[in-house]
Formats: sequence, structure tokens, C-alpha cells
Amino acid sequence: MTVYGVLQLLVFLSLLVAIARPLGSYMAKVFEGKPTILSKSLLPLEHWIYRLCGVRPDVEQTWAAYAGACLAFGIVNFLSLYLLLRMQGFFPLNPQHFGSGQAPAGAGQMTPDLAFNIAVSFMTNTSWQSYAGERTLSYLSQMLGIAVQSFTSTAAGMAVAIAVIRGFVREKTRWLGNFWVDLTRCTLYVLLPFCVCAGLLLSSLGVIQNFRPNRQVTTVEGARQVIPMGPVASQEAIKLLSAGDGGGFFNANSAHPFENPSPASNLAEMLLILAIPAGMTYAFGRMVGDHRQGWTLFAAMALLLVCGSLIIGWSEQKGNPALPVADANMEGKETRFGAAGSALFSEVSTASSDGAVNAVHTSFTPLASLVQMFNLTTGEVIFGGAGTGLISIVLVAILTVFIAGLMVGRTPDYLGKRIEAREMKMLVFSLLAHSIPILVAMGATLVLHFRPGGYWNPPGDVAASLVNHGPHGLSELLYANASAVATNGSSFGGLNANTPWFNLTTGLEMLIGRFLLIIPALAIAGSLVRKPAMAVTAGTLPTSGGLFLTLIVGSTVLVTALTFFPALSLGPVVEQFLMHARVVFP
Repeated sequence: MTVYGVLQLLVFLSLLVAIARPLGSYMAKVFEGKPTILSKSLLPLEHWIYRLCGVRPDVEQTWAAYAGACLAFGIVNFLSLYLLLRMQGFFPLNPQHFGSGQAPAGAGQMTPDLAFNIAVSFMTNTSWQSYAGERTLSYLSQMLGIAVQSFTSTAAGMAVAIAVIRGFVREKTRWLGNFWVDLTRCTLYVLLPFCVCAGLLLSSLGVIQNFRPNRQVTTVEGARQVIPMGPVASQEAIKLLSAGDGGGFFNANSAHPFENPSPASNLAEMLLILAIPAGMTYAFGRMVGDHRQGWTLFAAMALLLVCGSLIIGWSEQKGNPALPVADANMEGKETRFGAAGSALFSEVSTASSDGAVNAVHTSFTPLASLVQMFNLTTGEVIFGGAGTGLISIVLVAILTVFIAGLMVGRTPDYLGKRIEAREMKMLVFSLLAHSIPILVAMGATLVLHFRPGGYWNPPGDVAASLVNHGPHGLSELLYANASAVATNGSSFGGLNANTPWFNLTTGLEMLIGRFLLIIPALAIAGSLVRKPAMAVTAGTLPTSGGLFLTLIVGSTVLVTALTFFPALSLGPVVEQFLMHARVVFP
């Protein structure tokens, strides 16, 4: 890794640490209902929203009622977005006439299976895209559909994280708060004001924002080219701040110069992706009454992020040994970012739950691809999404204290709450719900053979949907399924996923990856909130500091490696050895 790459990483981490504390402190005040400058001025609006929606803010919910409200909210969001997508041809703000008989040549078709996939994707905060945004969605679908879902799904994930924190803070009660109150406060006091600031920042850095129709221009060579337009900066802001909503306005995502025009915007976008997940760790420490707890979780995430960044940066800078010139691997990358900027962005994208990409991941070296897929298969532990990332790292912390308790022969406890059989059953269920869908869906895709030209996979069998064969083709499938279950949404490339088979299977994986993390986490919180807080004794395992940090990182690596080692070995690991042996698959 070059000196420039190391300096870029240091600057990025320094800015992230500087952001985490004030943002986390502010969010903790919002979550606890304490007054802030915004809440004082917008409190009448908050109360008006409650009256309009029939919400009683003074009535709290049990974990089951909280989970039911979250599920009901998700169903309504799914249905509203699905109907909007299917009927976008009848609505305004559609200068390209998508969904009507006047759509331009080459426009994407909004089939039922694609609409299902898109609606599930953004309702679950995954933002997996098997379509080209500028050739498929109207401006209204982008704003009222995609951008609004980015707000609502992000706020729902943050609300669940708040409820999980309350499971540790409160004792001898049944109540975890009110989902609708938490949802409203997250949207009104965190996401909306920050997105306004982020949108203005991105616009000042060159990201476009307009409602003009696509432009046709004549190139220097005399050819005709279509230049896409649209309200990009406003959608880009929530796409990045949601830390789980990588749905780009354009098919090229953050590699497109209208979404990410310069190295300065590239750094700003990476910081926006990790800002809320980083701040959530500090908010966690403040709400449980021990800042060290939050910083320990942040340090564990940051350590995994730094290790992954260094490996990807070193591998990409070393280049491809099959080429005669030893130089950085620039295939599939934008020259304005270089190998270092693309490597760090890919680590941030896959380590978080945000699927924004500024390079083609299928063109990265196999070792770099291995790190990217490892990040996806950890289950949002490395910062993850807004809210869901904190939930994931807390679940790993519970697993860590349980393993440590077995090693020293005492009943484990975390933050004063005893960890017993019920909590561990829910935790193991969540771990299985993350790994099994990836492996089962991938295996089913490889085993089942589709009739050429049939409904489920019109190109034919699975090989017809892949650009590459051999280990790299397996990596394309593994990455796609891992990205869906991890609610990441980033694309490896090389896979034609816009077929009924992939739209339906990845859609089901997104639902599993989202709700079978949220529901077990709420069940654990509902169990913990009933328990009394235990006093700290000489036998209590310290859950802050270097020892516990090492145990968390070790648990993450161990569980991920044991679960996915065979699949990773047949994909990027084999390809890395073959690349050095200069074996090329047709």
C-alpha cells in the first residue's frame, strides 16, 4: 500500500473518530427524549404527527408489540412502493415516460418480479439493484419511492437499536419504548436535518440536482450520446447517511461523475456512510452509562475496518502478477480516485451495510475480493447499517461473554444482565438465519438447471447469467447472495440478476437478513429488560478495554471463517492461487 493510501486511511479514521462523539451524544439525547435545539423548535410538529397518525406517545410496548409494529410498518412500505413502481407510467415527474408506451428505446421494463425485488430491497434498507436507475425509474419513483423508503427503513433500524439498548438500561419491566415514537424522532431530528446538510455539501462538491429530462449531445467524434439528469444530490444524501441504502440514482452508482465527481466528494461520501453507525456506538455507551463500552465496540469495528483496508489496498497496489508491468490494478476503477481511493471505498462499502460502490468489484484482485466477501459474511458487524450495525456487534459481544464464561466456568453477564439459555437460543437462531440462506440459495442456483428460454431464468441455465466461469463465476454468485442477506446491496458485477429466479431468491434473502436479525434481537432485549441488574464483582469479565476488544474481533473472525470457509475457498482463495499460476478460465 502506498504512502498516499496510508495517509488517506489515517485522515479518514481521524475524521470518523472526530464525528462519532458529537453525533453520538446528540443521538443519545434524541433517543432519551432530552431537549435539543431541534427538538425545542420542532416539538409541535412531532406532536402533530402523533395526533395525525393516532399514536399515543405515552404508551410503551413489549418486545412482541414493538416487533409487530416494525413488521406492519415494513408491509405497508413494501405495498406502497410496489404499487408506485408498477404504475409509475401514470404519474407525473416522468420526462422519460418510463412505464408507458412512449418510453425511449433501451428503457428497462418494470416486470412484476423486478418490482417485487426493488420494493423488498428498499423496504429492508438493502438497496440491491438489478436494474439501471436512469433507464428504469421516473423521477417520482426515485424521490417518492426510493428516497422515502431510504428514510423509513433507516429510521426503523435505528428504532430497533434503541429498543435493544433499553433492554440493558432498564430492569424489572416489560416495556422497551414505543416504536412509532422512536421512528418519528429518528426521522425528524436525525435523518432529515442531517440529509439537508449532506445534500447541500454534495451539491457544493459537484453532485447534480435538477428535474431536467435527459440530454442528447453530440460527442467530439460526432456520435450521439444521452446524458442522464435528475435530482441526484438529495437522494445521494440519504443513500449514504442510511449506511445501508446503496441504491444509486445511476447504474454506475458512486463511480458516476454526477454522483461522485472528485476525490473530495469521495472522502465526504465515505464519511457519510459510516457517520451514523460510528455515532451509534458512542450513543450506546452514553445510554448504558459507561462511555468505555461504546468506545470498545467502536474500536473492534475500526480494527476490522483497518485490517481489511490495508489488505485490499496492498493487493490492489501490487497489481496483477499475470501482467508484464508491475503496477496498480486500475481495471474497473476511475482514474480520479486511483487504486487507493477505490480500495478504501470498497472496504467502507462492504464493511458497512451500504452498497454504494465507486469501482467494479469483480475487477479487484481475488485477495481483495476475499476481504470484501468476508465483510459481507460477518453479518453487519463491521459498522453495518444505521442501527442494525450496532445490533450485530452487540450480539457478537453477547456471544463473546458467553464463550468467555464457559472458559472460566461462570455464568456470563453483559452490562449487568445475566446471559442465559433463552438469549443464546435467539442469538444462535440469528446467526443461522444469516448463514443458511446464503449457502442454500447459492447451492440451489448451482444445482437447479433451468430450461433455456424458460420463465425462471430466460437466458438459460445459471452459466448463461454469468460473465465469468470457474472460481470467479462462483465468487459472483457468492457475493450476490451474501450482499442480499447482509442487506448490503453492493454488486460484484458479472451477474445478470434481473431474472425471475434471482429477483425472487434475493428478495427472500433480503427479508430473512433484515427481519430475522431484528426479531431475535428484540426478543433478547425483551428477556433482558425483565432481569435485575447484577452488581460488578471480582469475577465479572471486563467488557471494556483491550482484552474484550480482542475477544470480539476473534469471535467475529472465528464464526465467519468456520461458516463460510468452504465457499470462500472454492471462490476467491482458489482464484488467488490460480492467478499466481497464471491459469485463465475461458
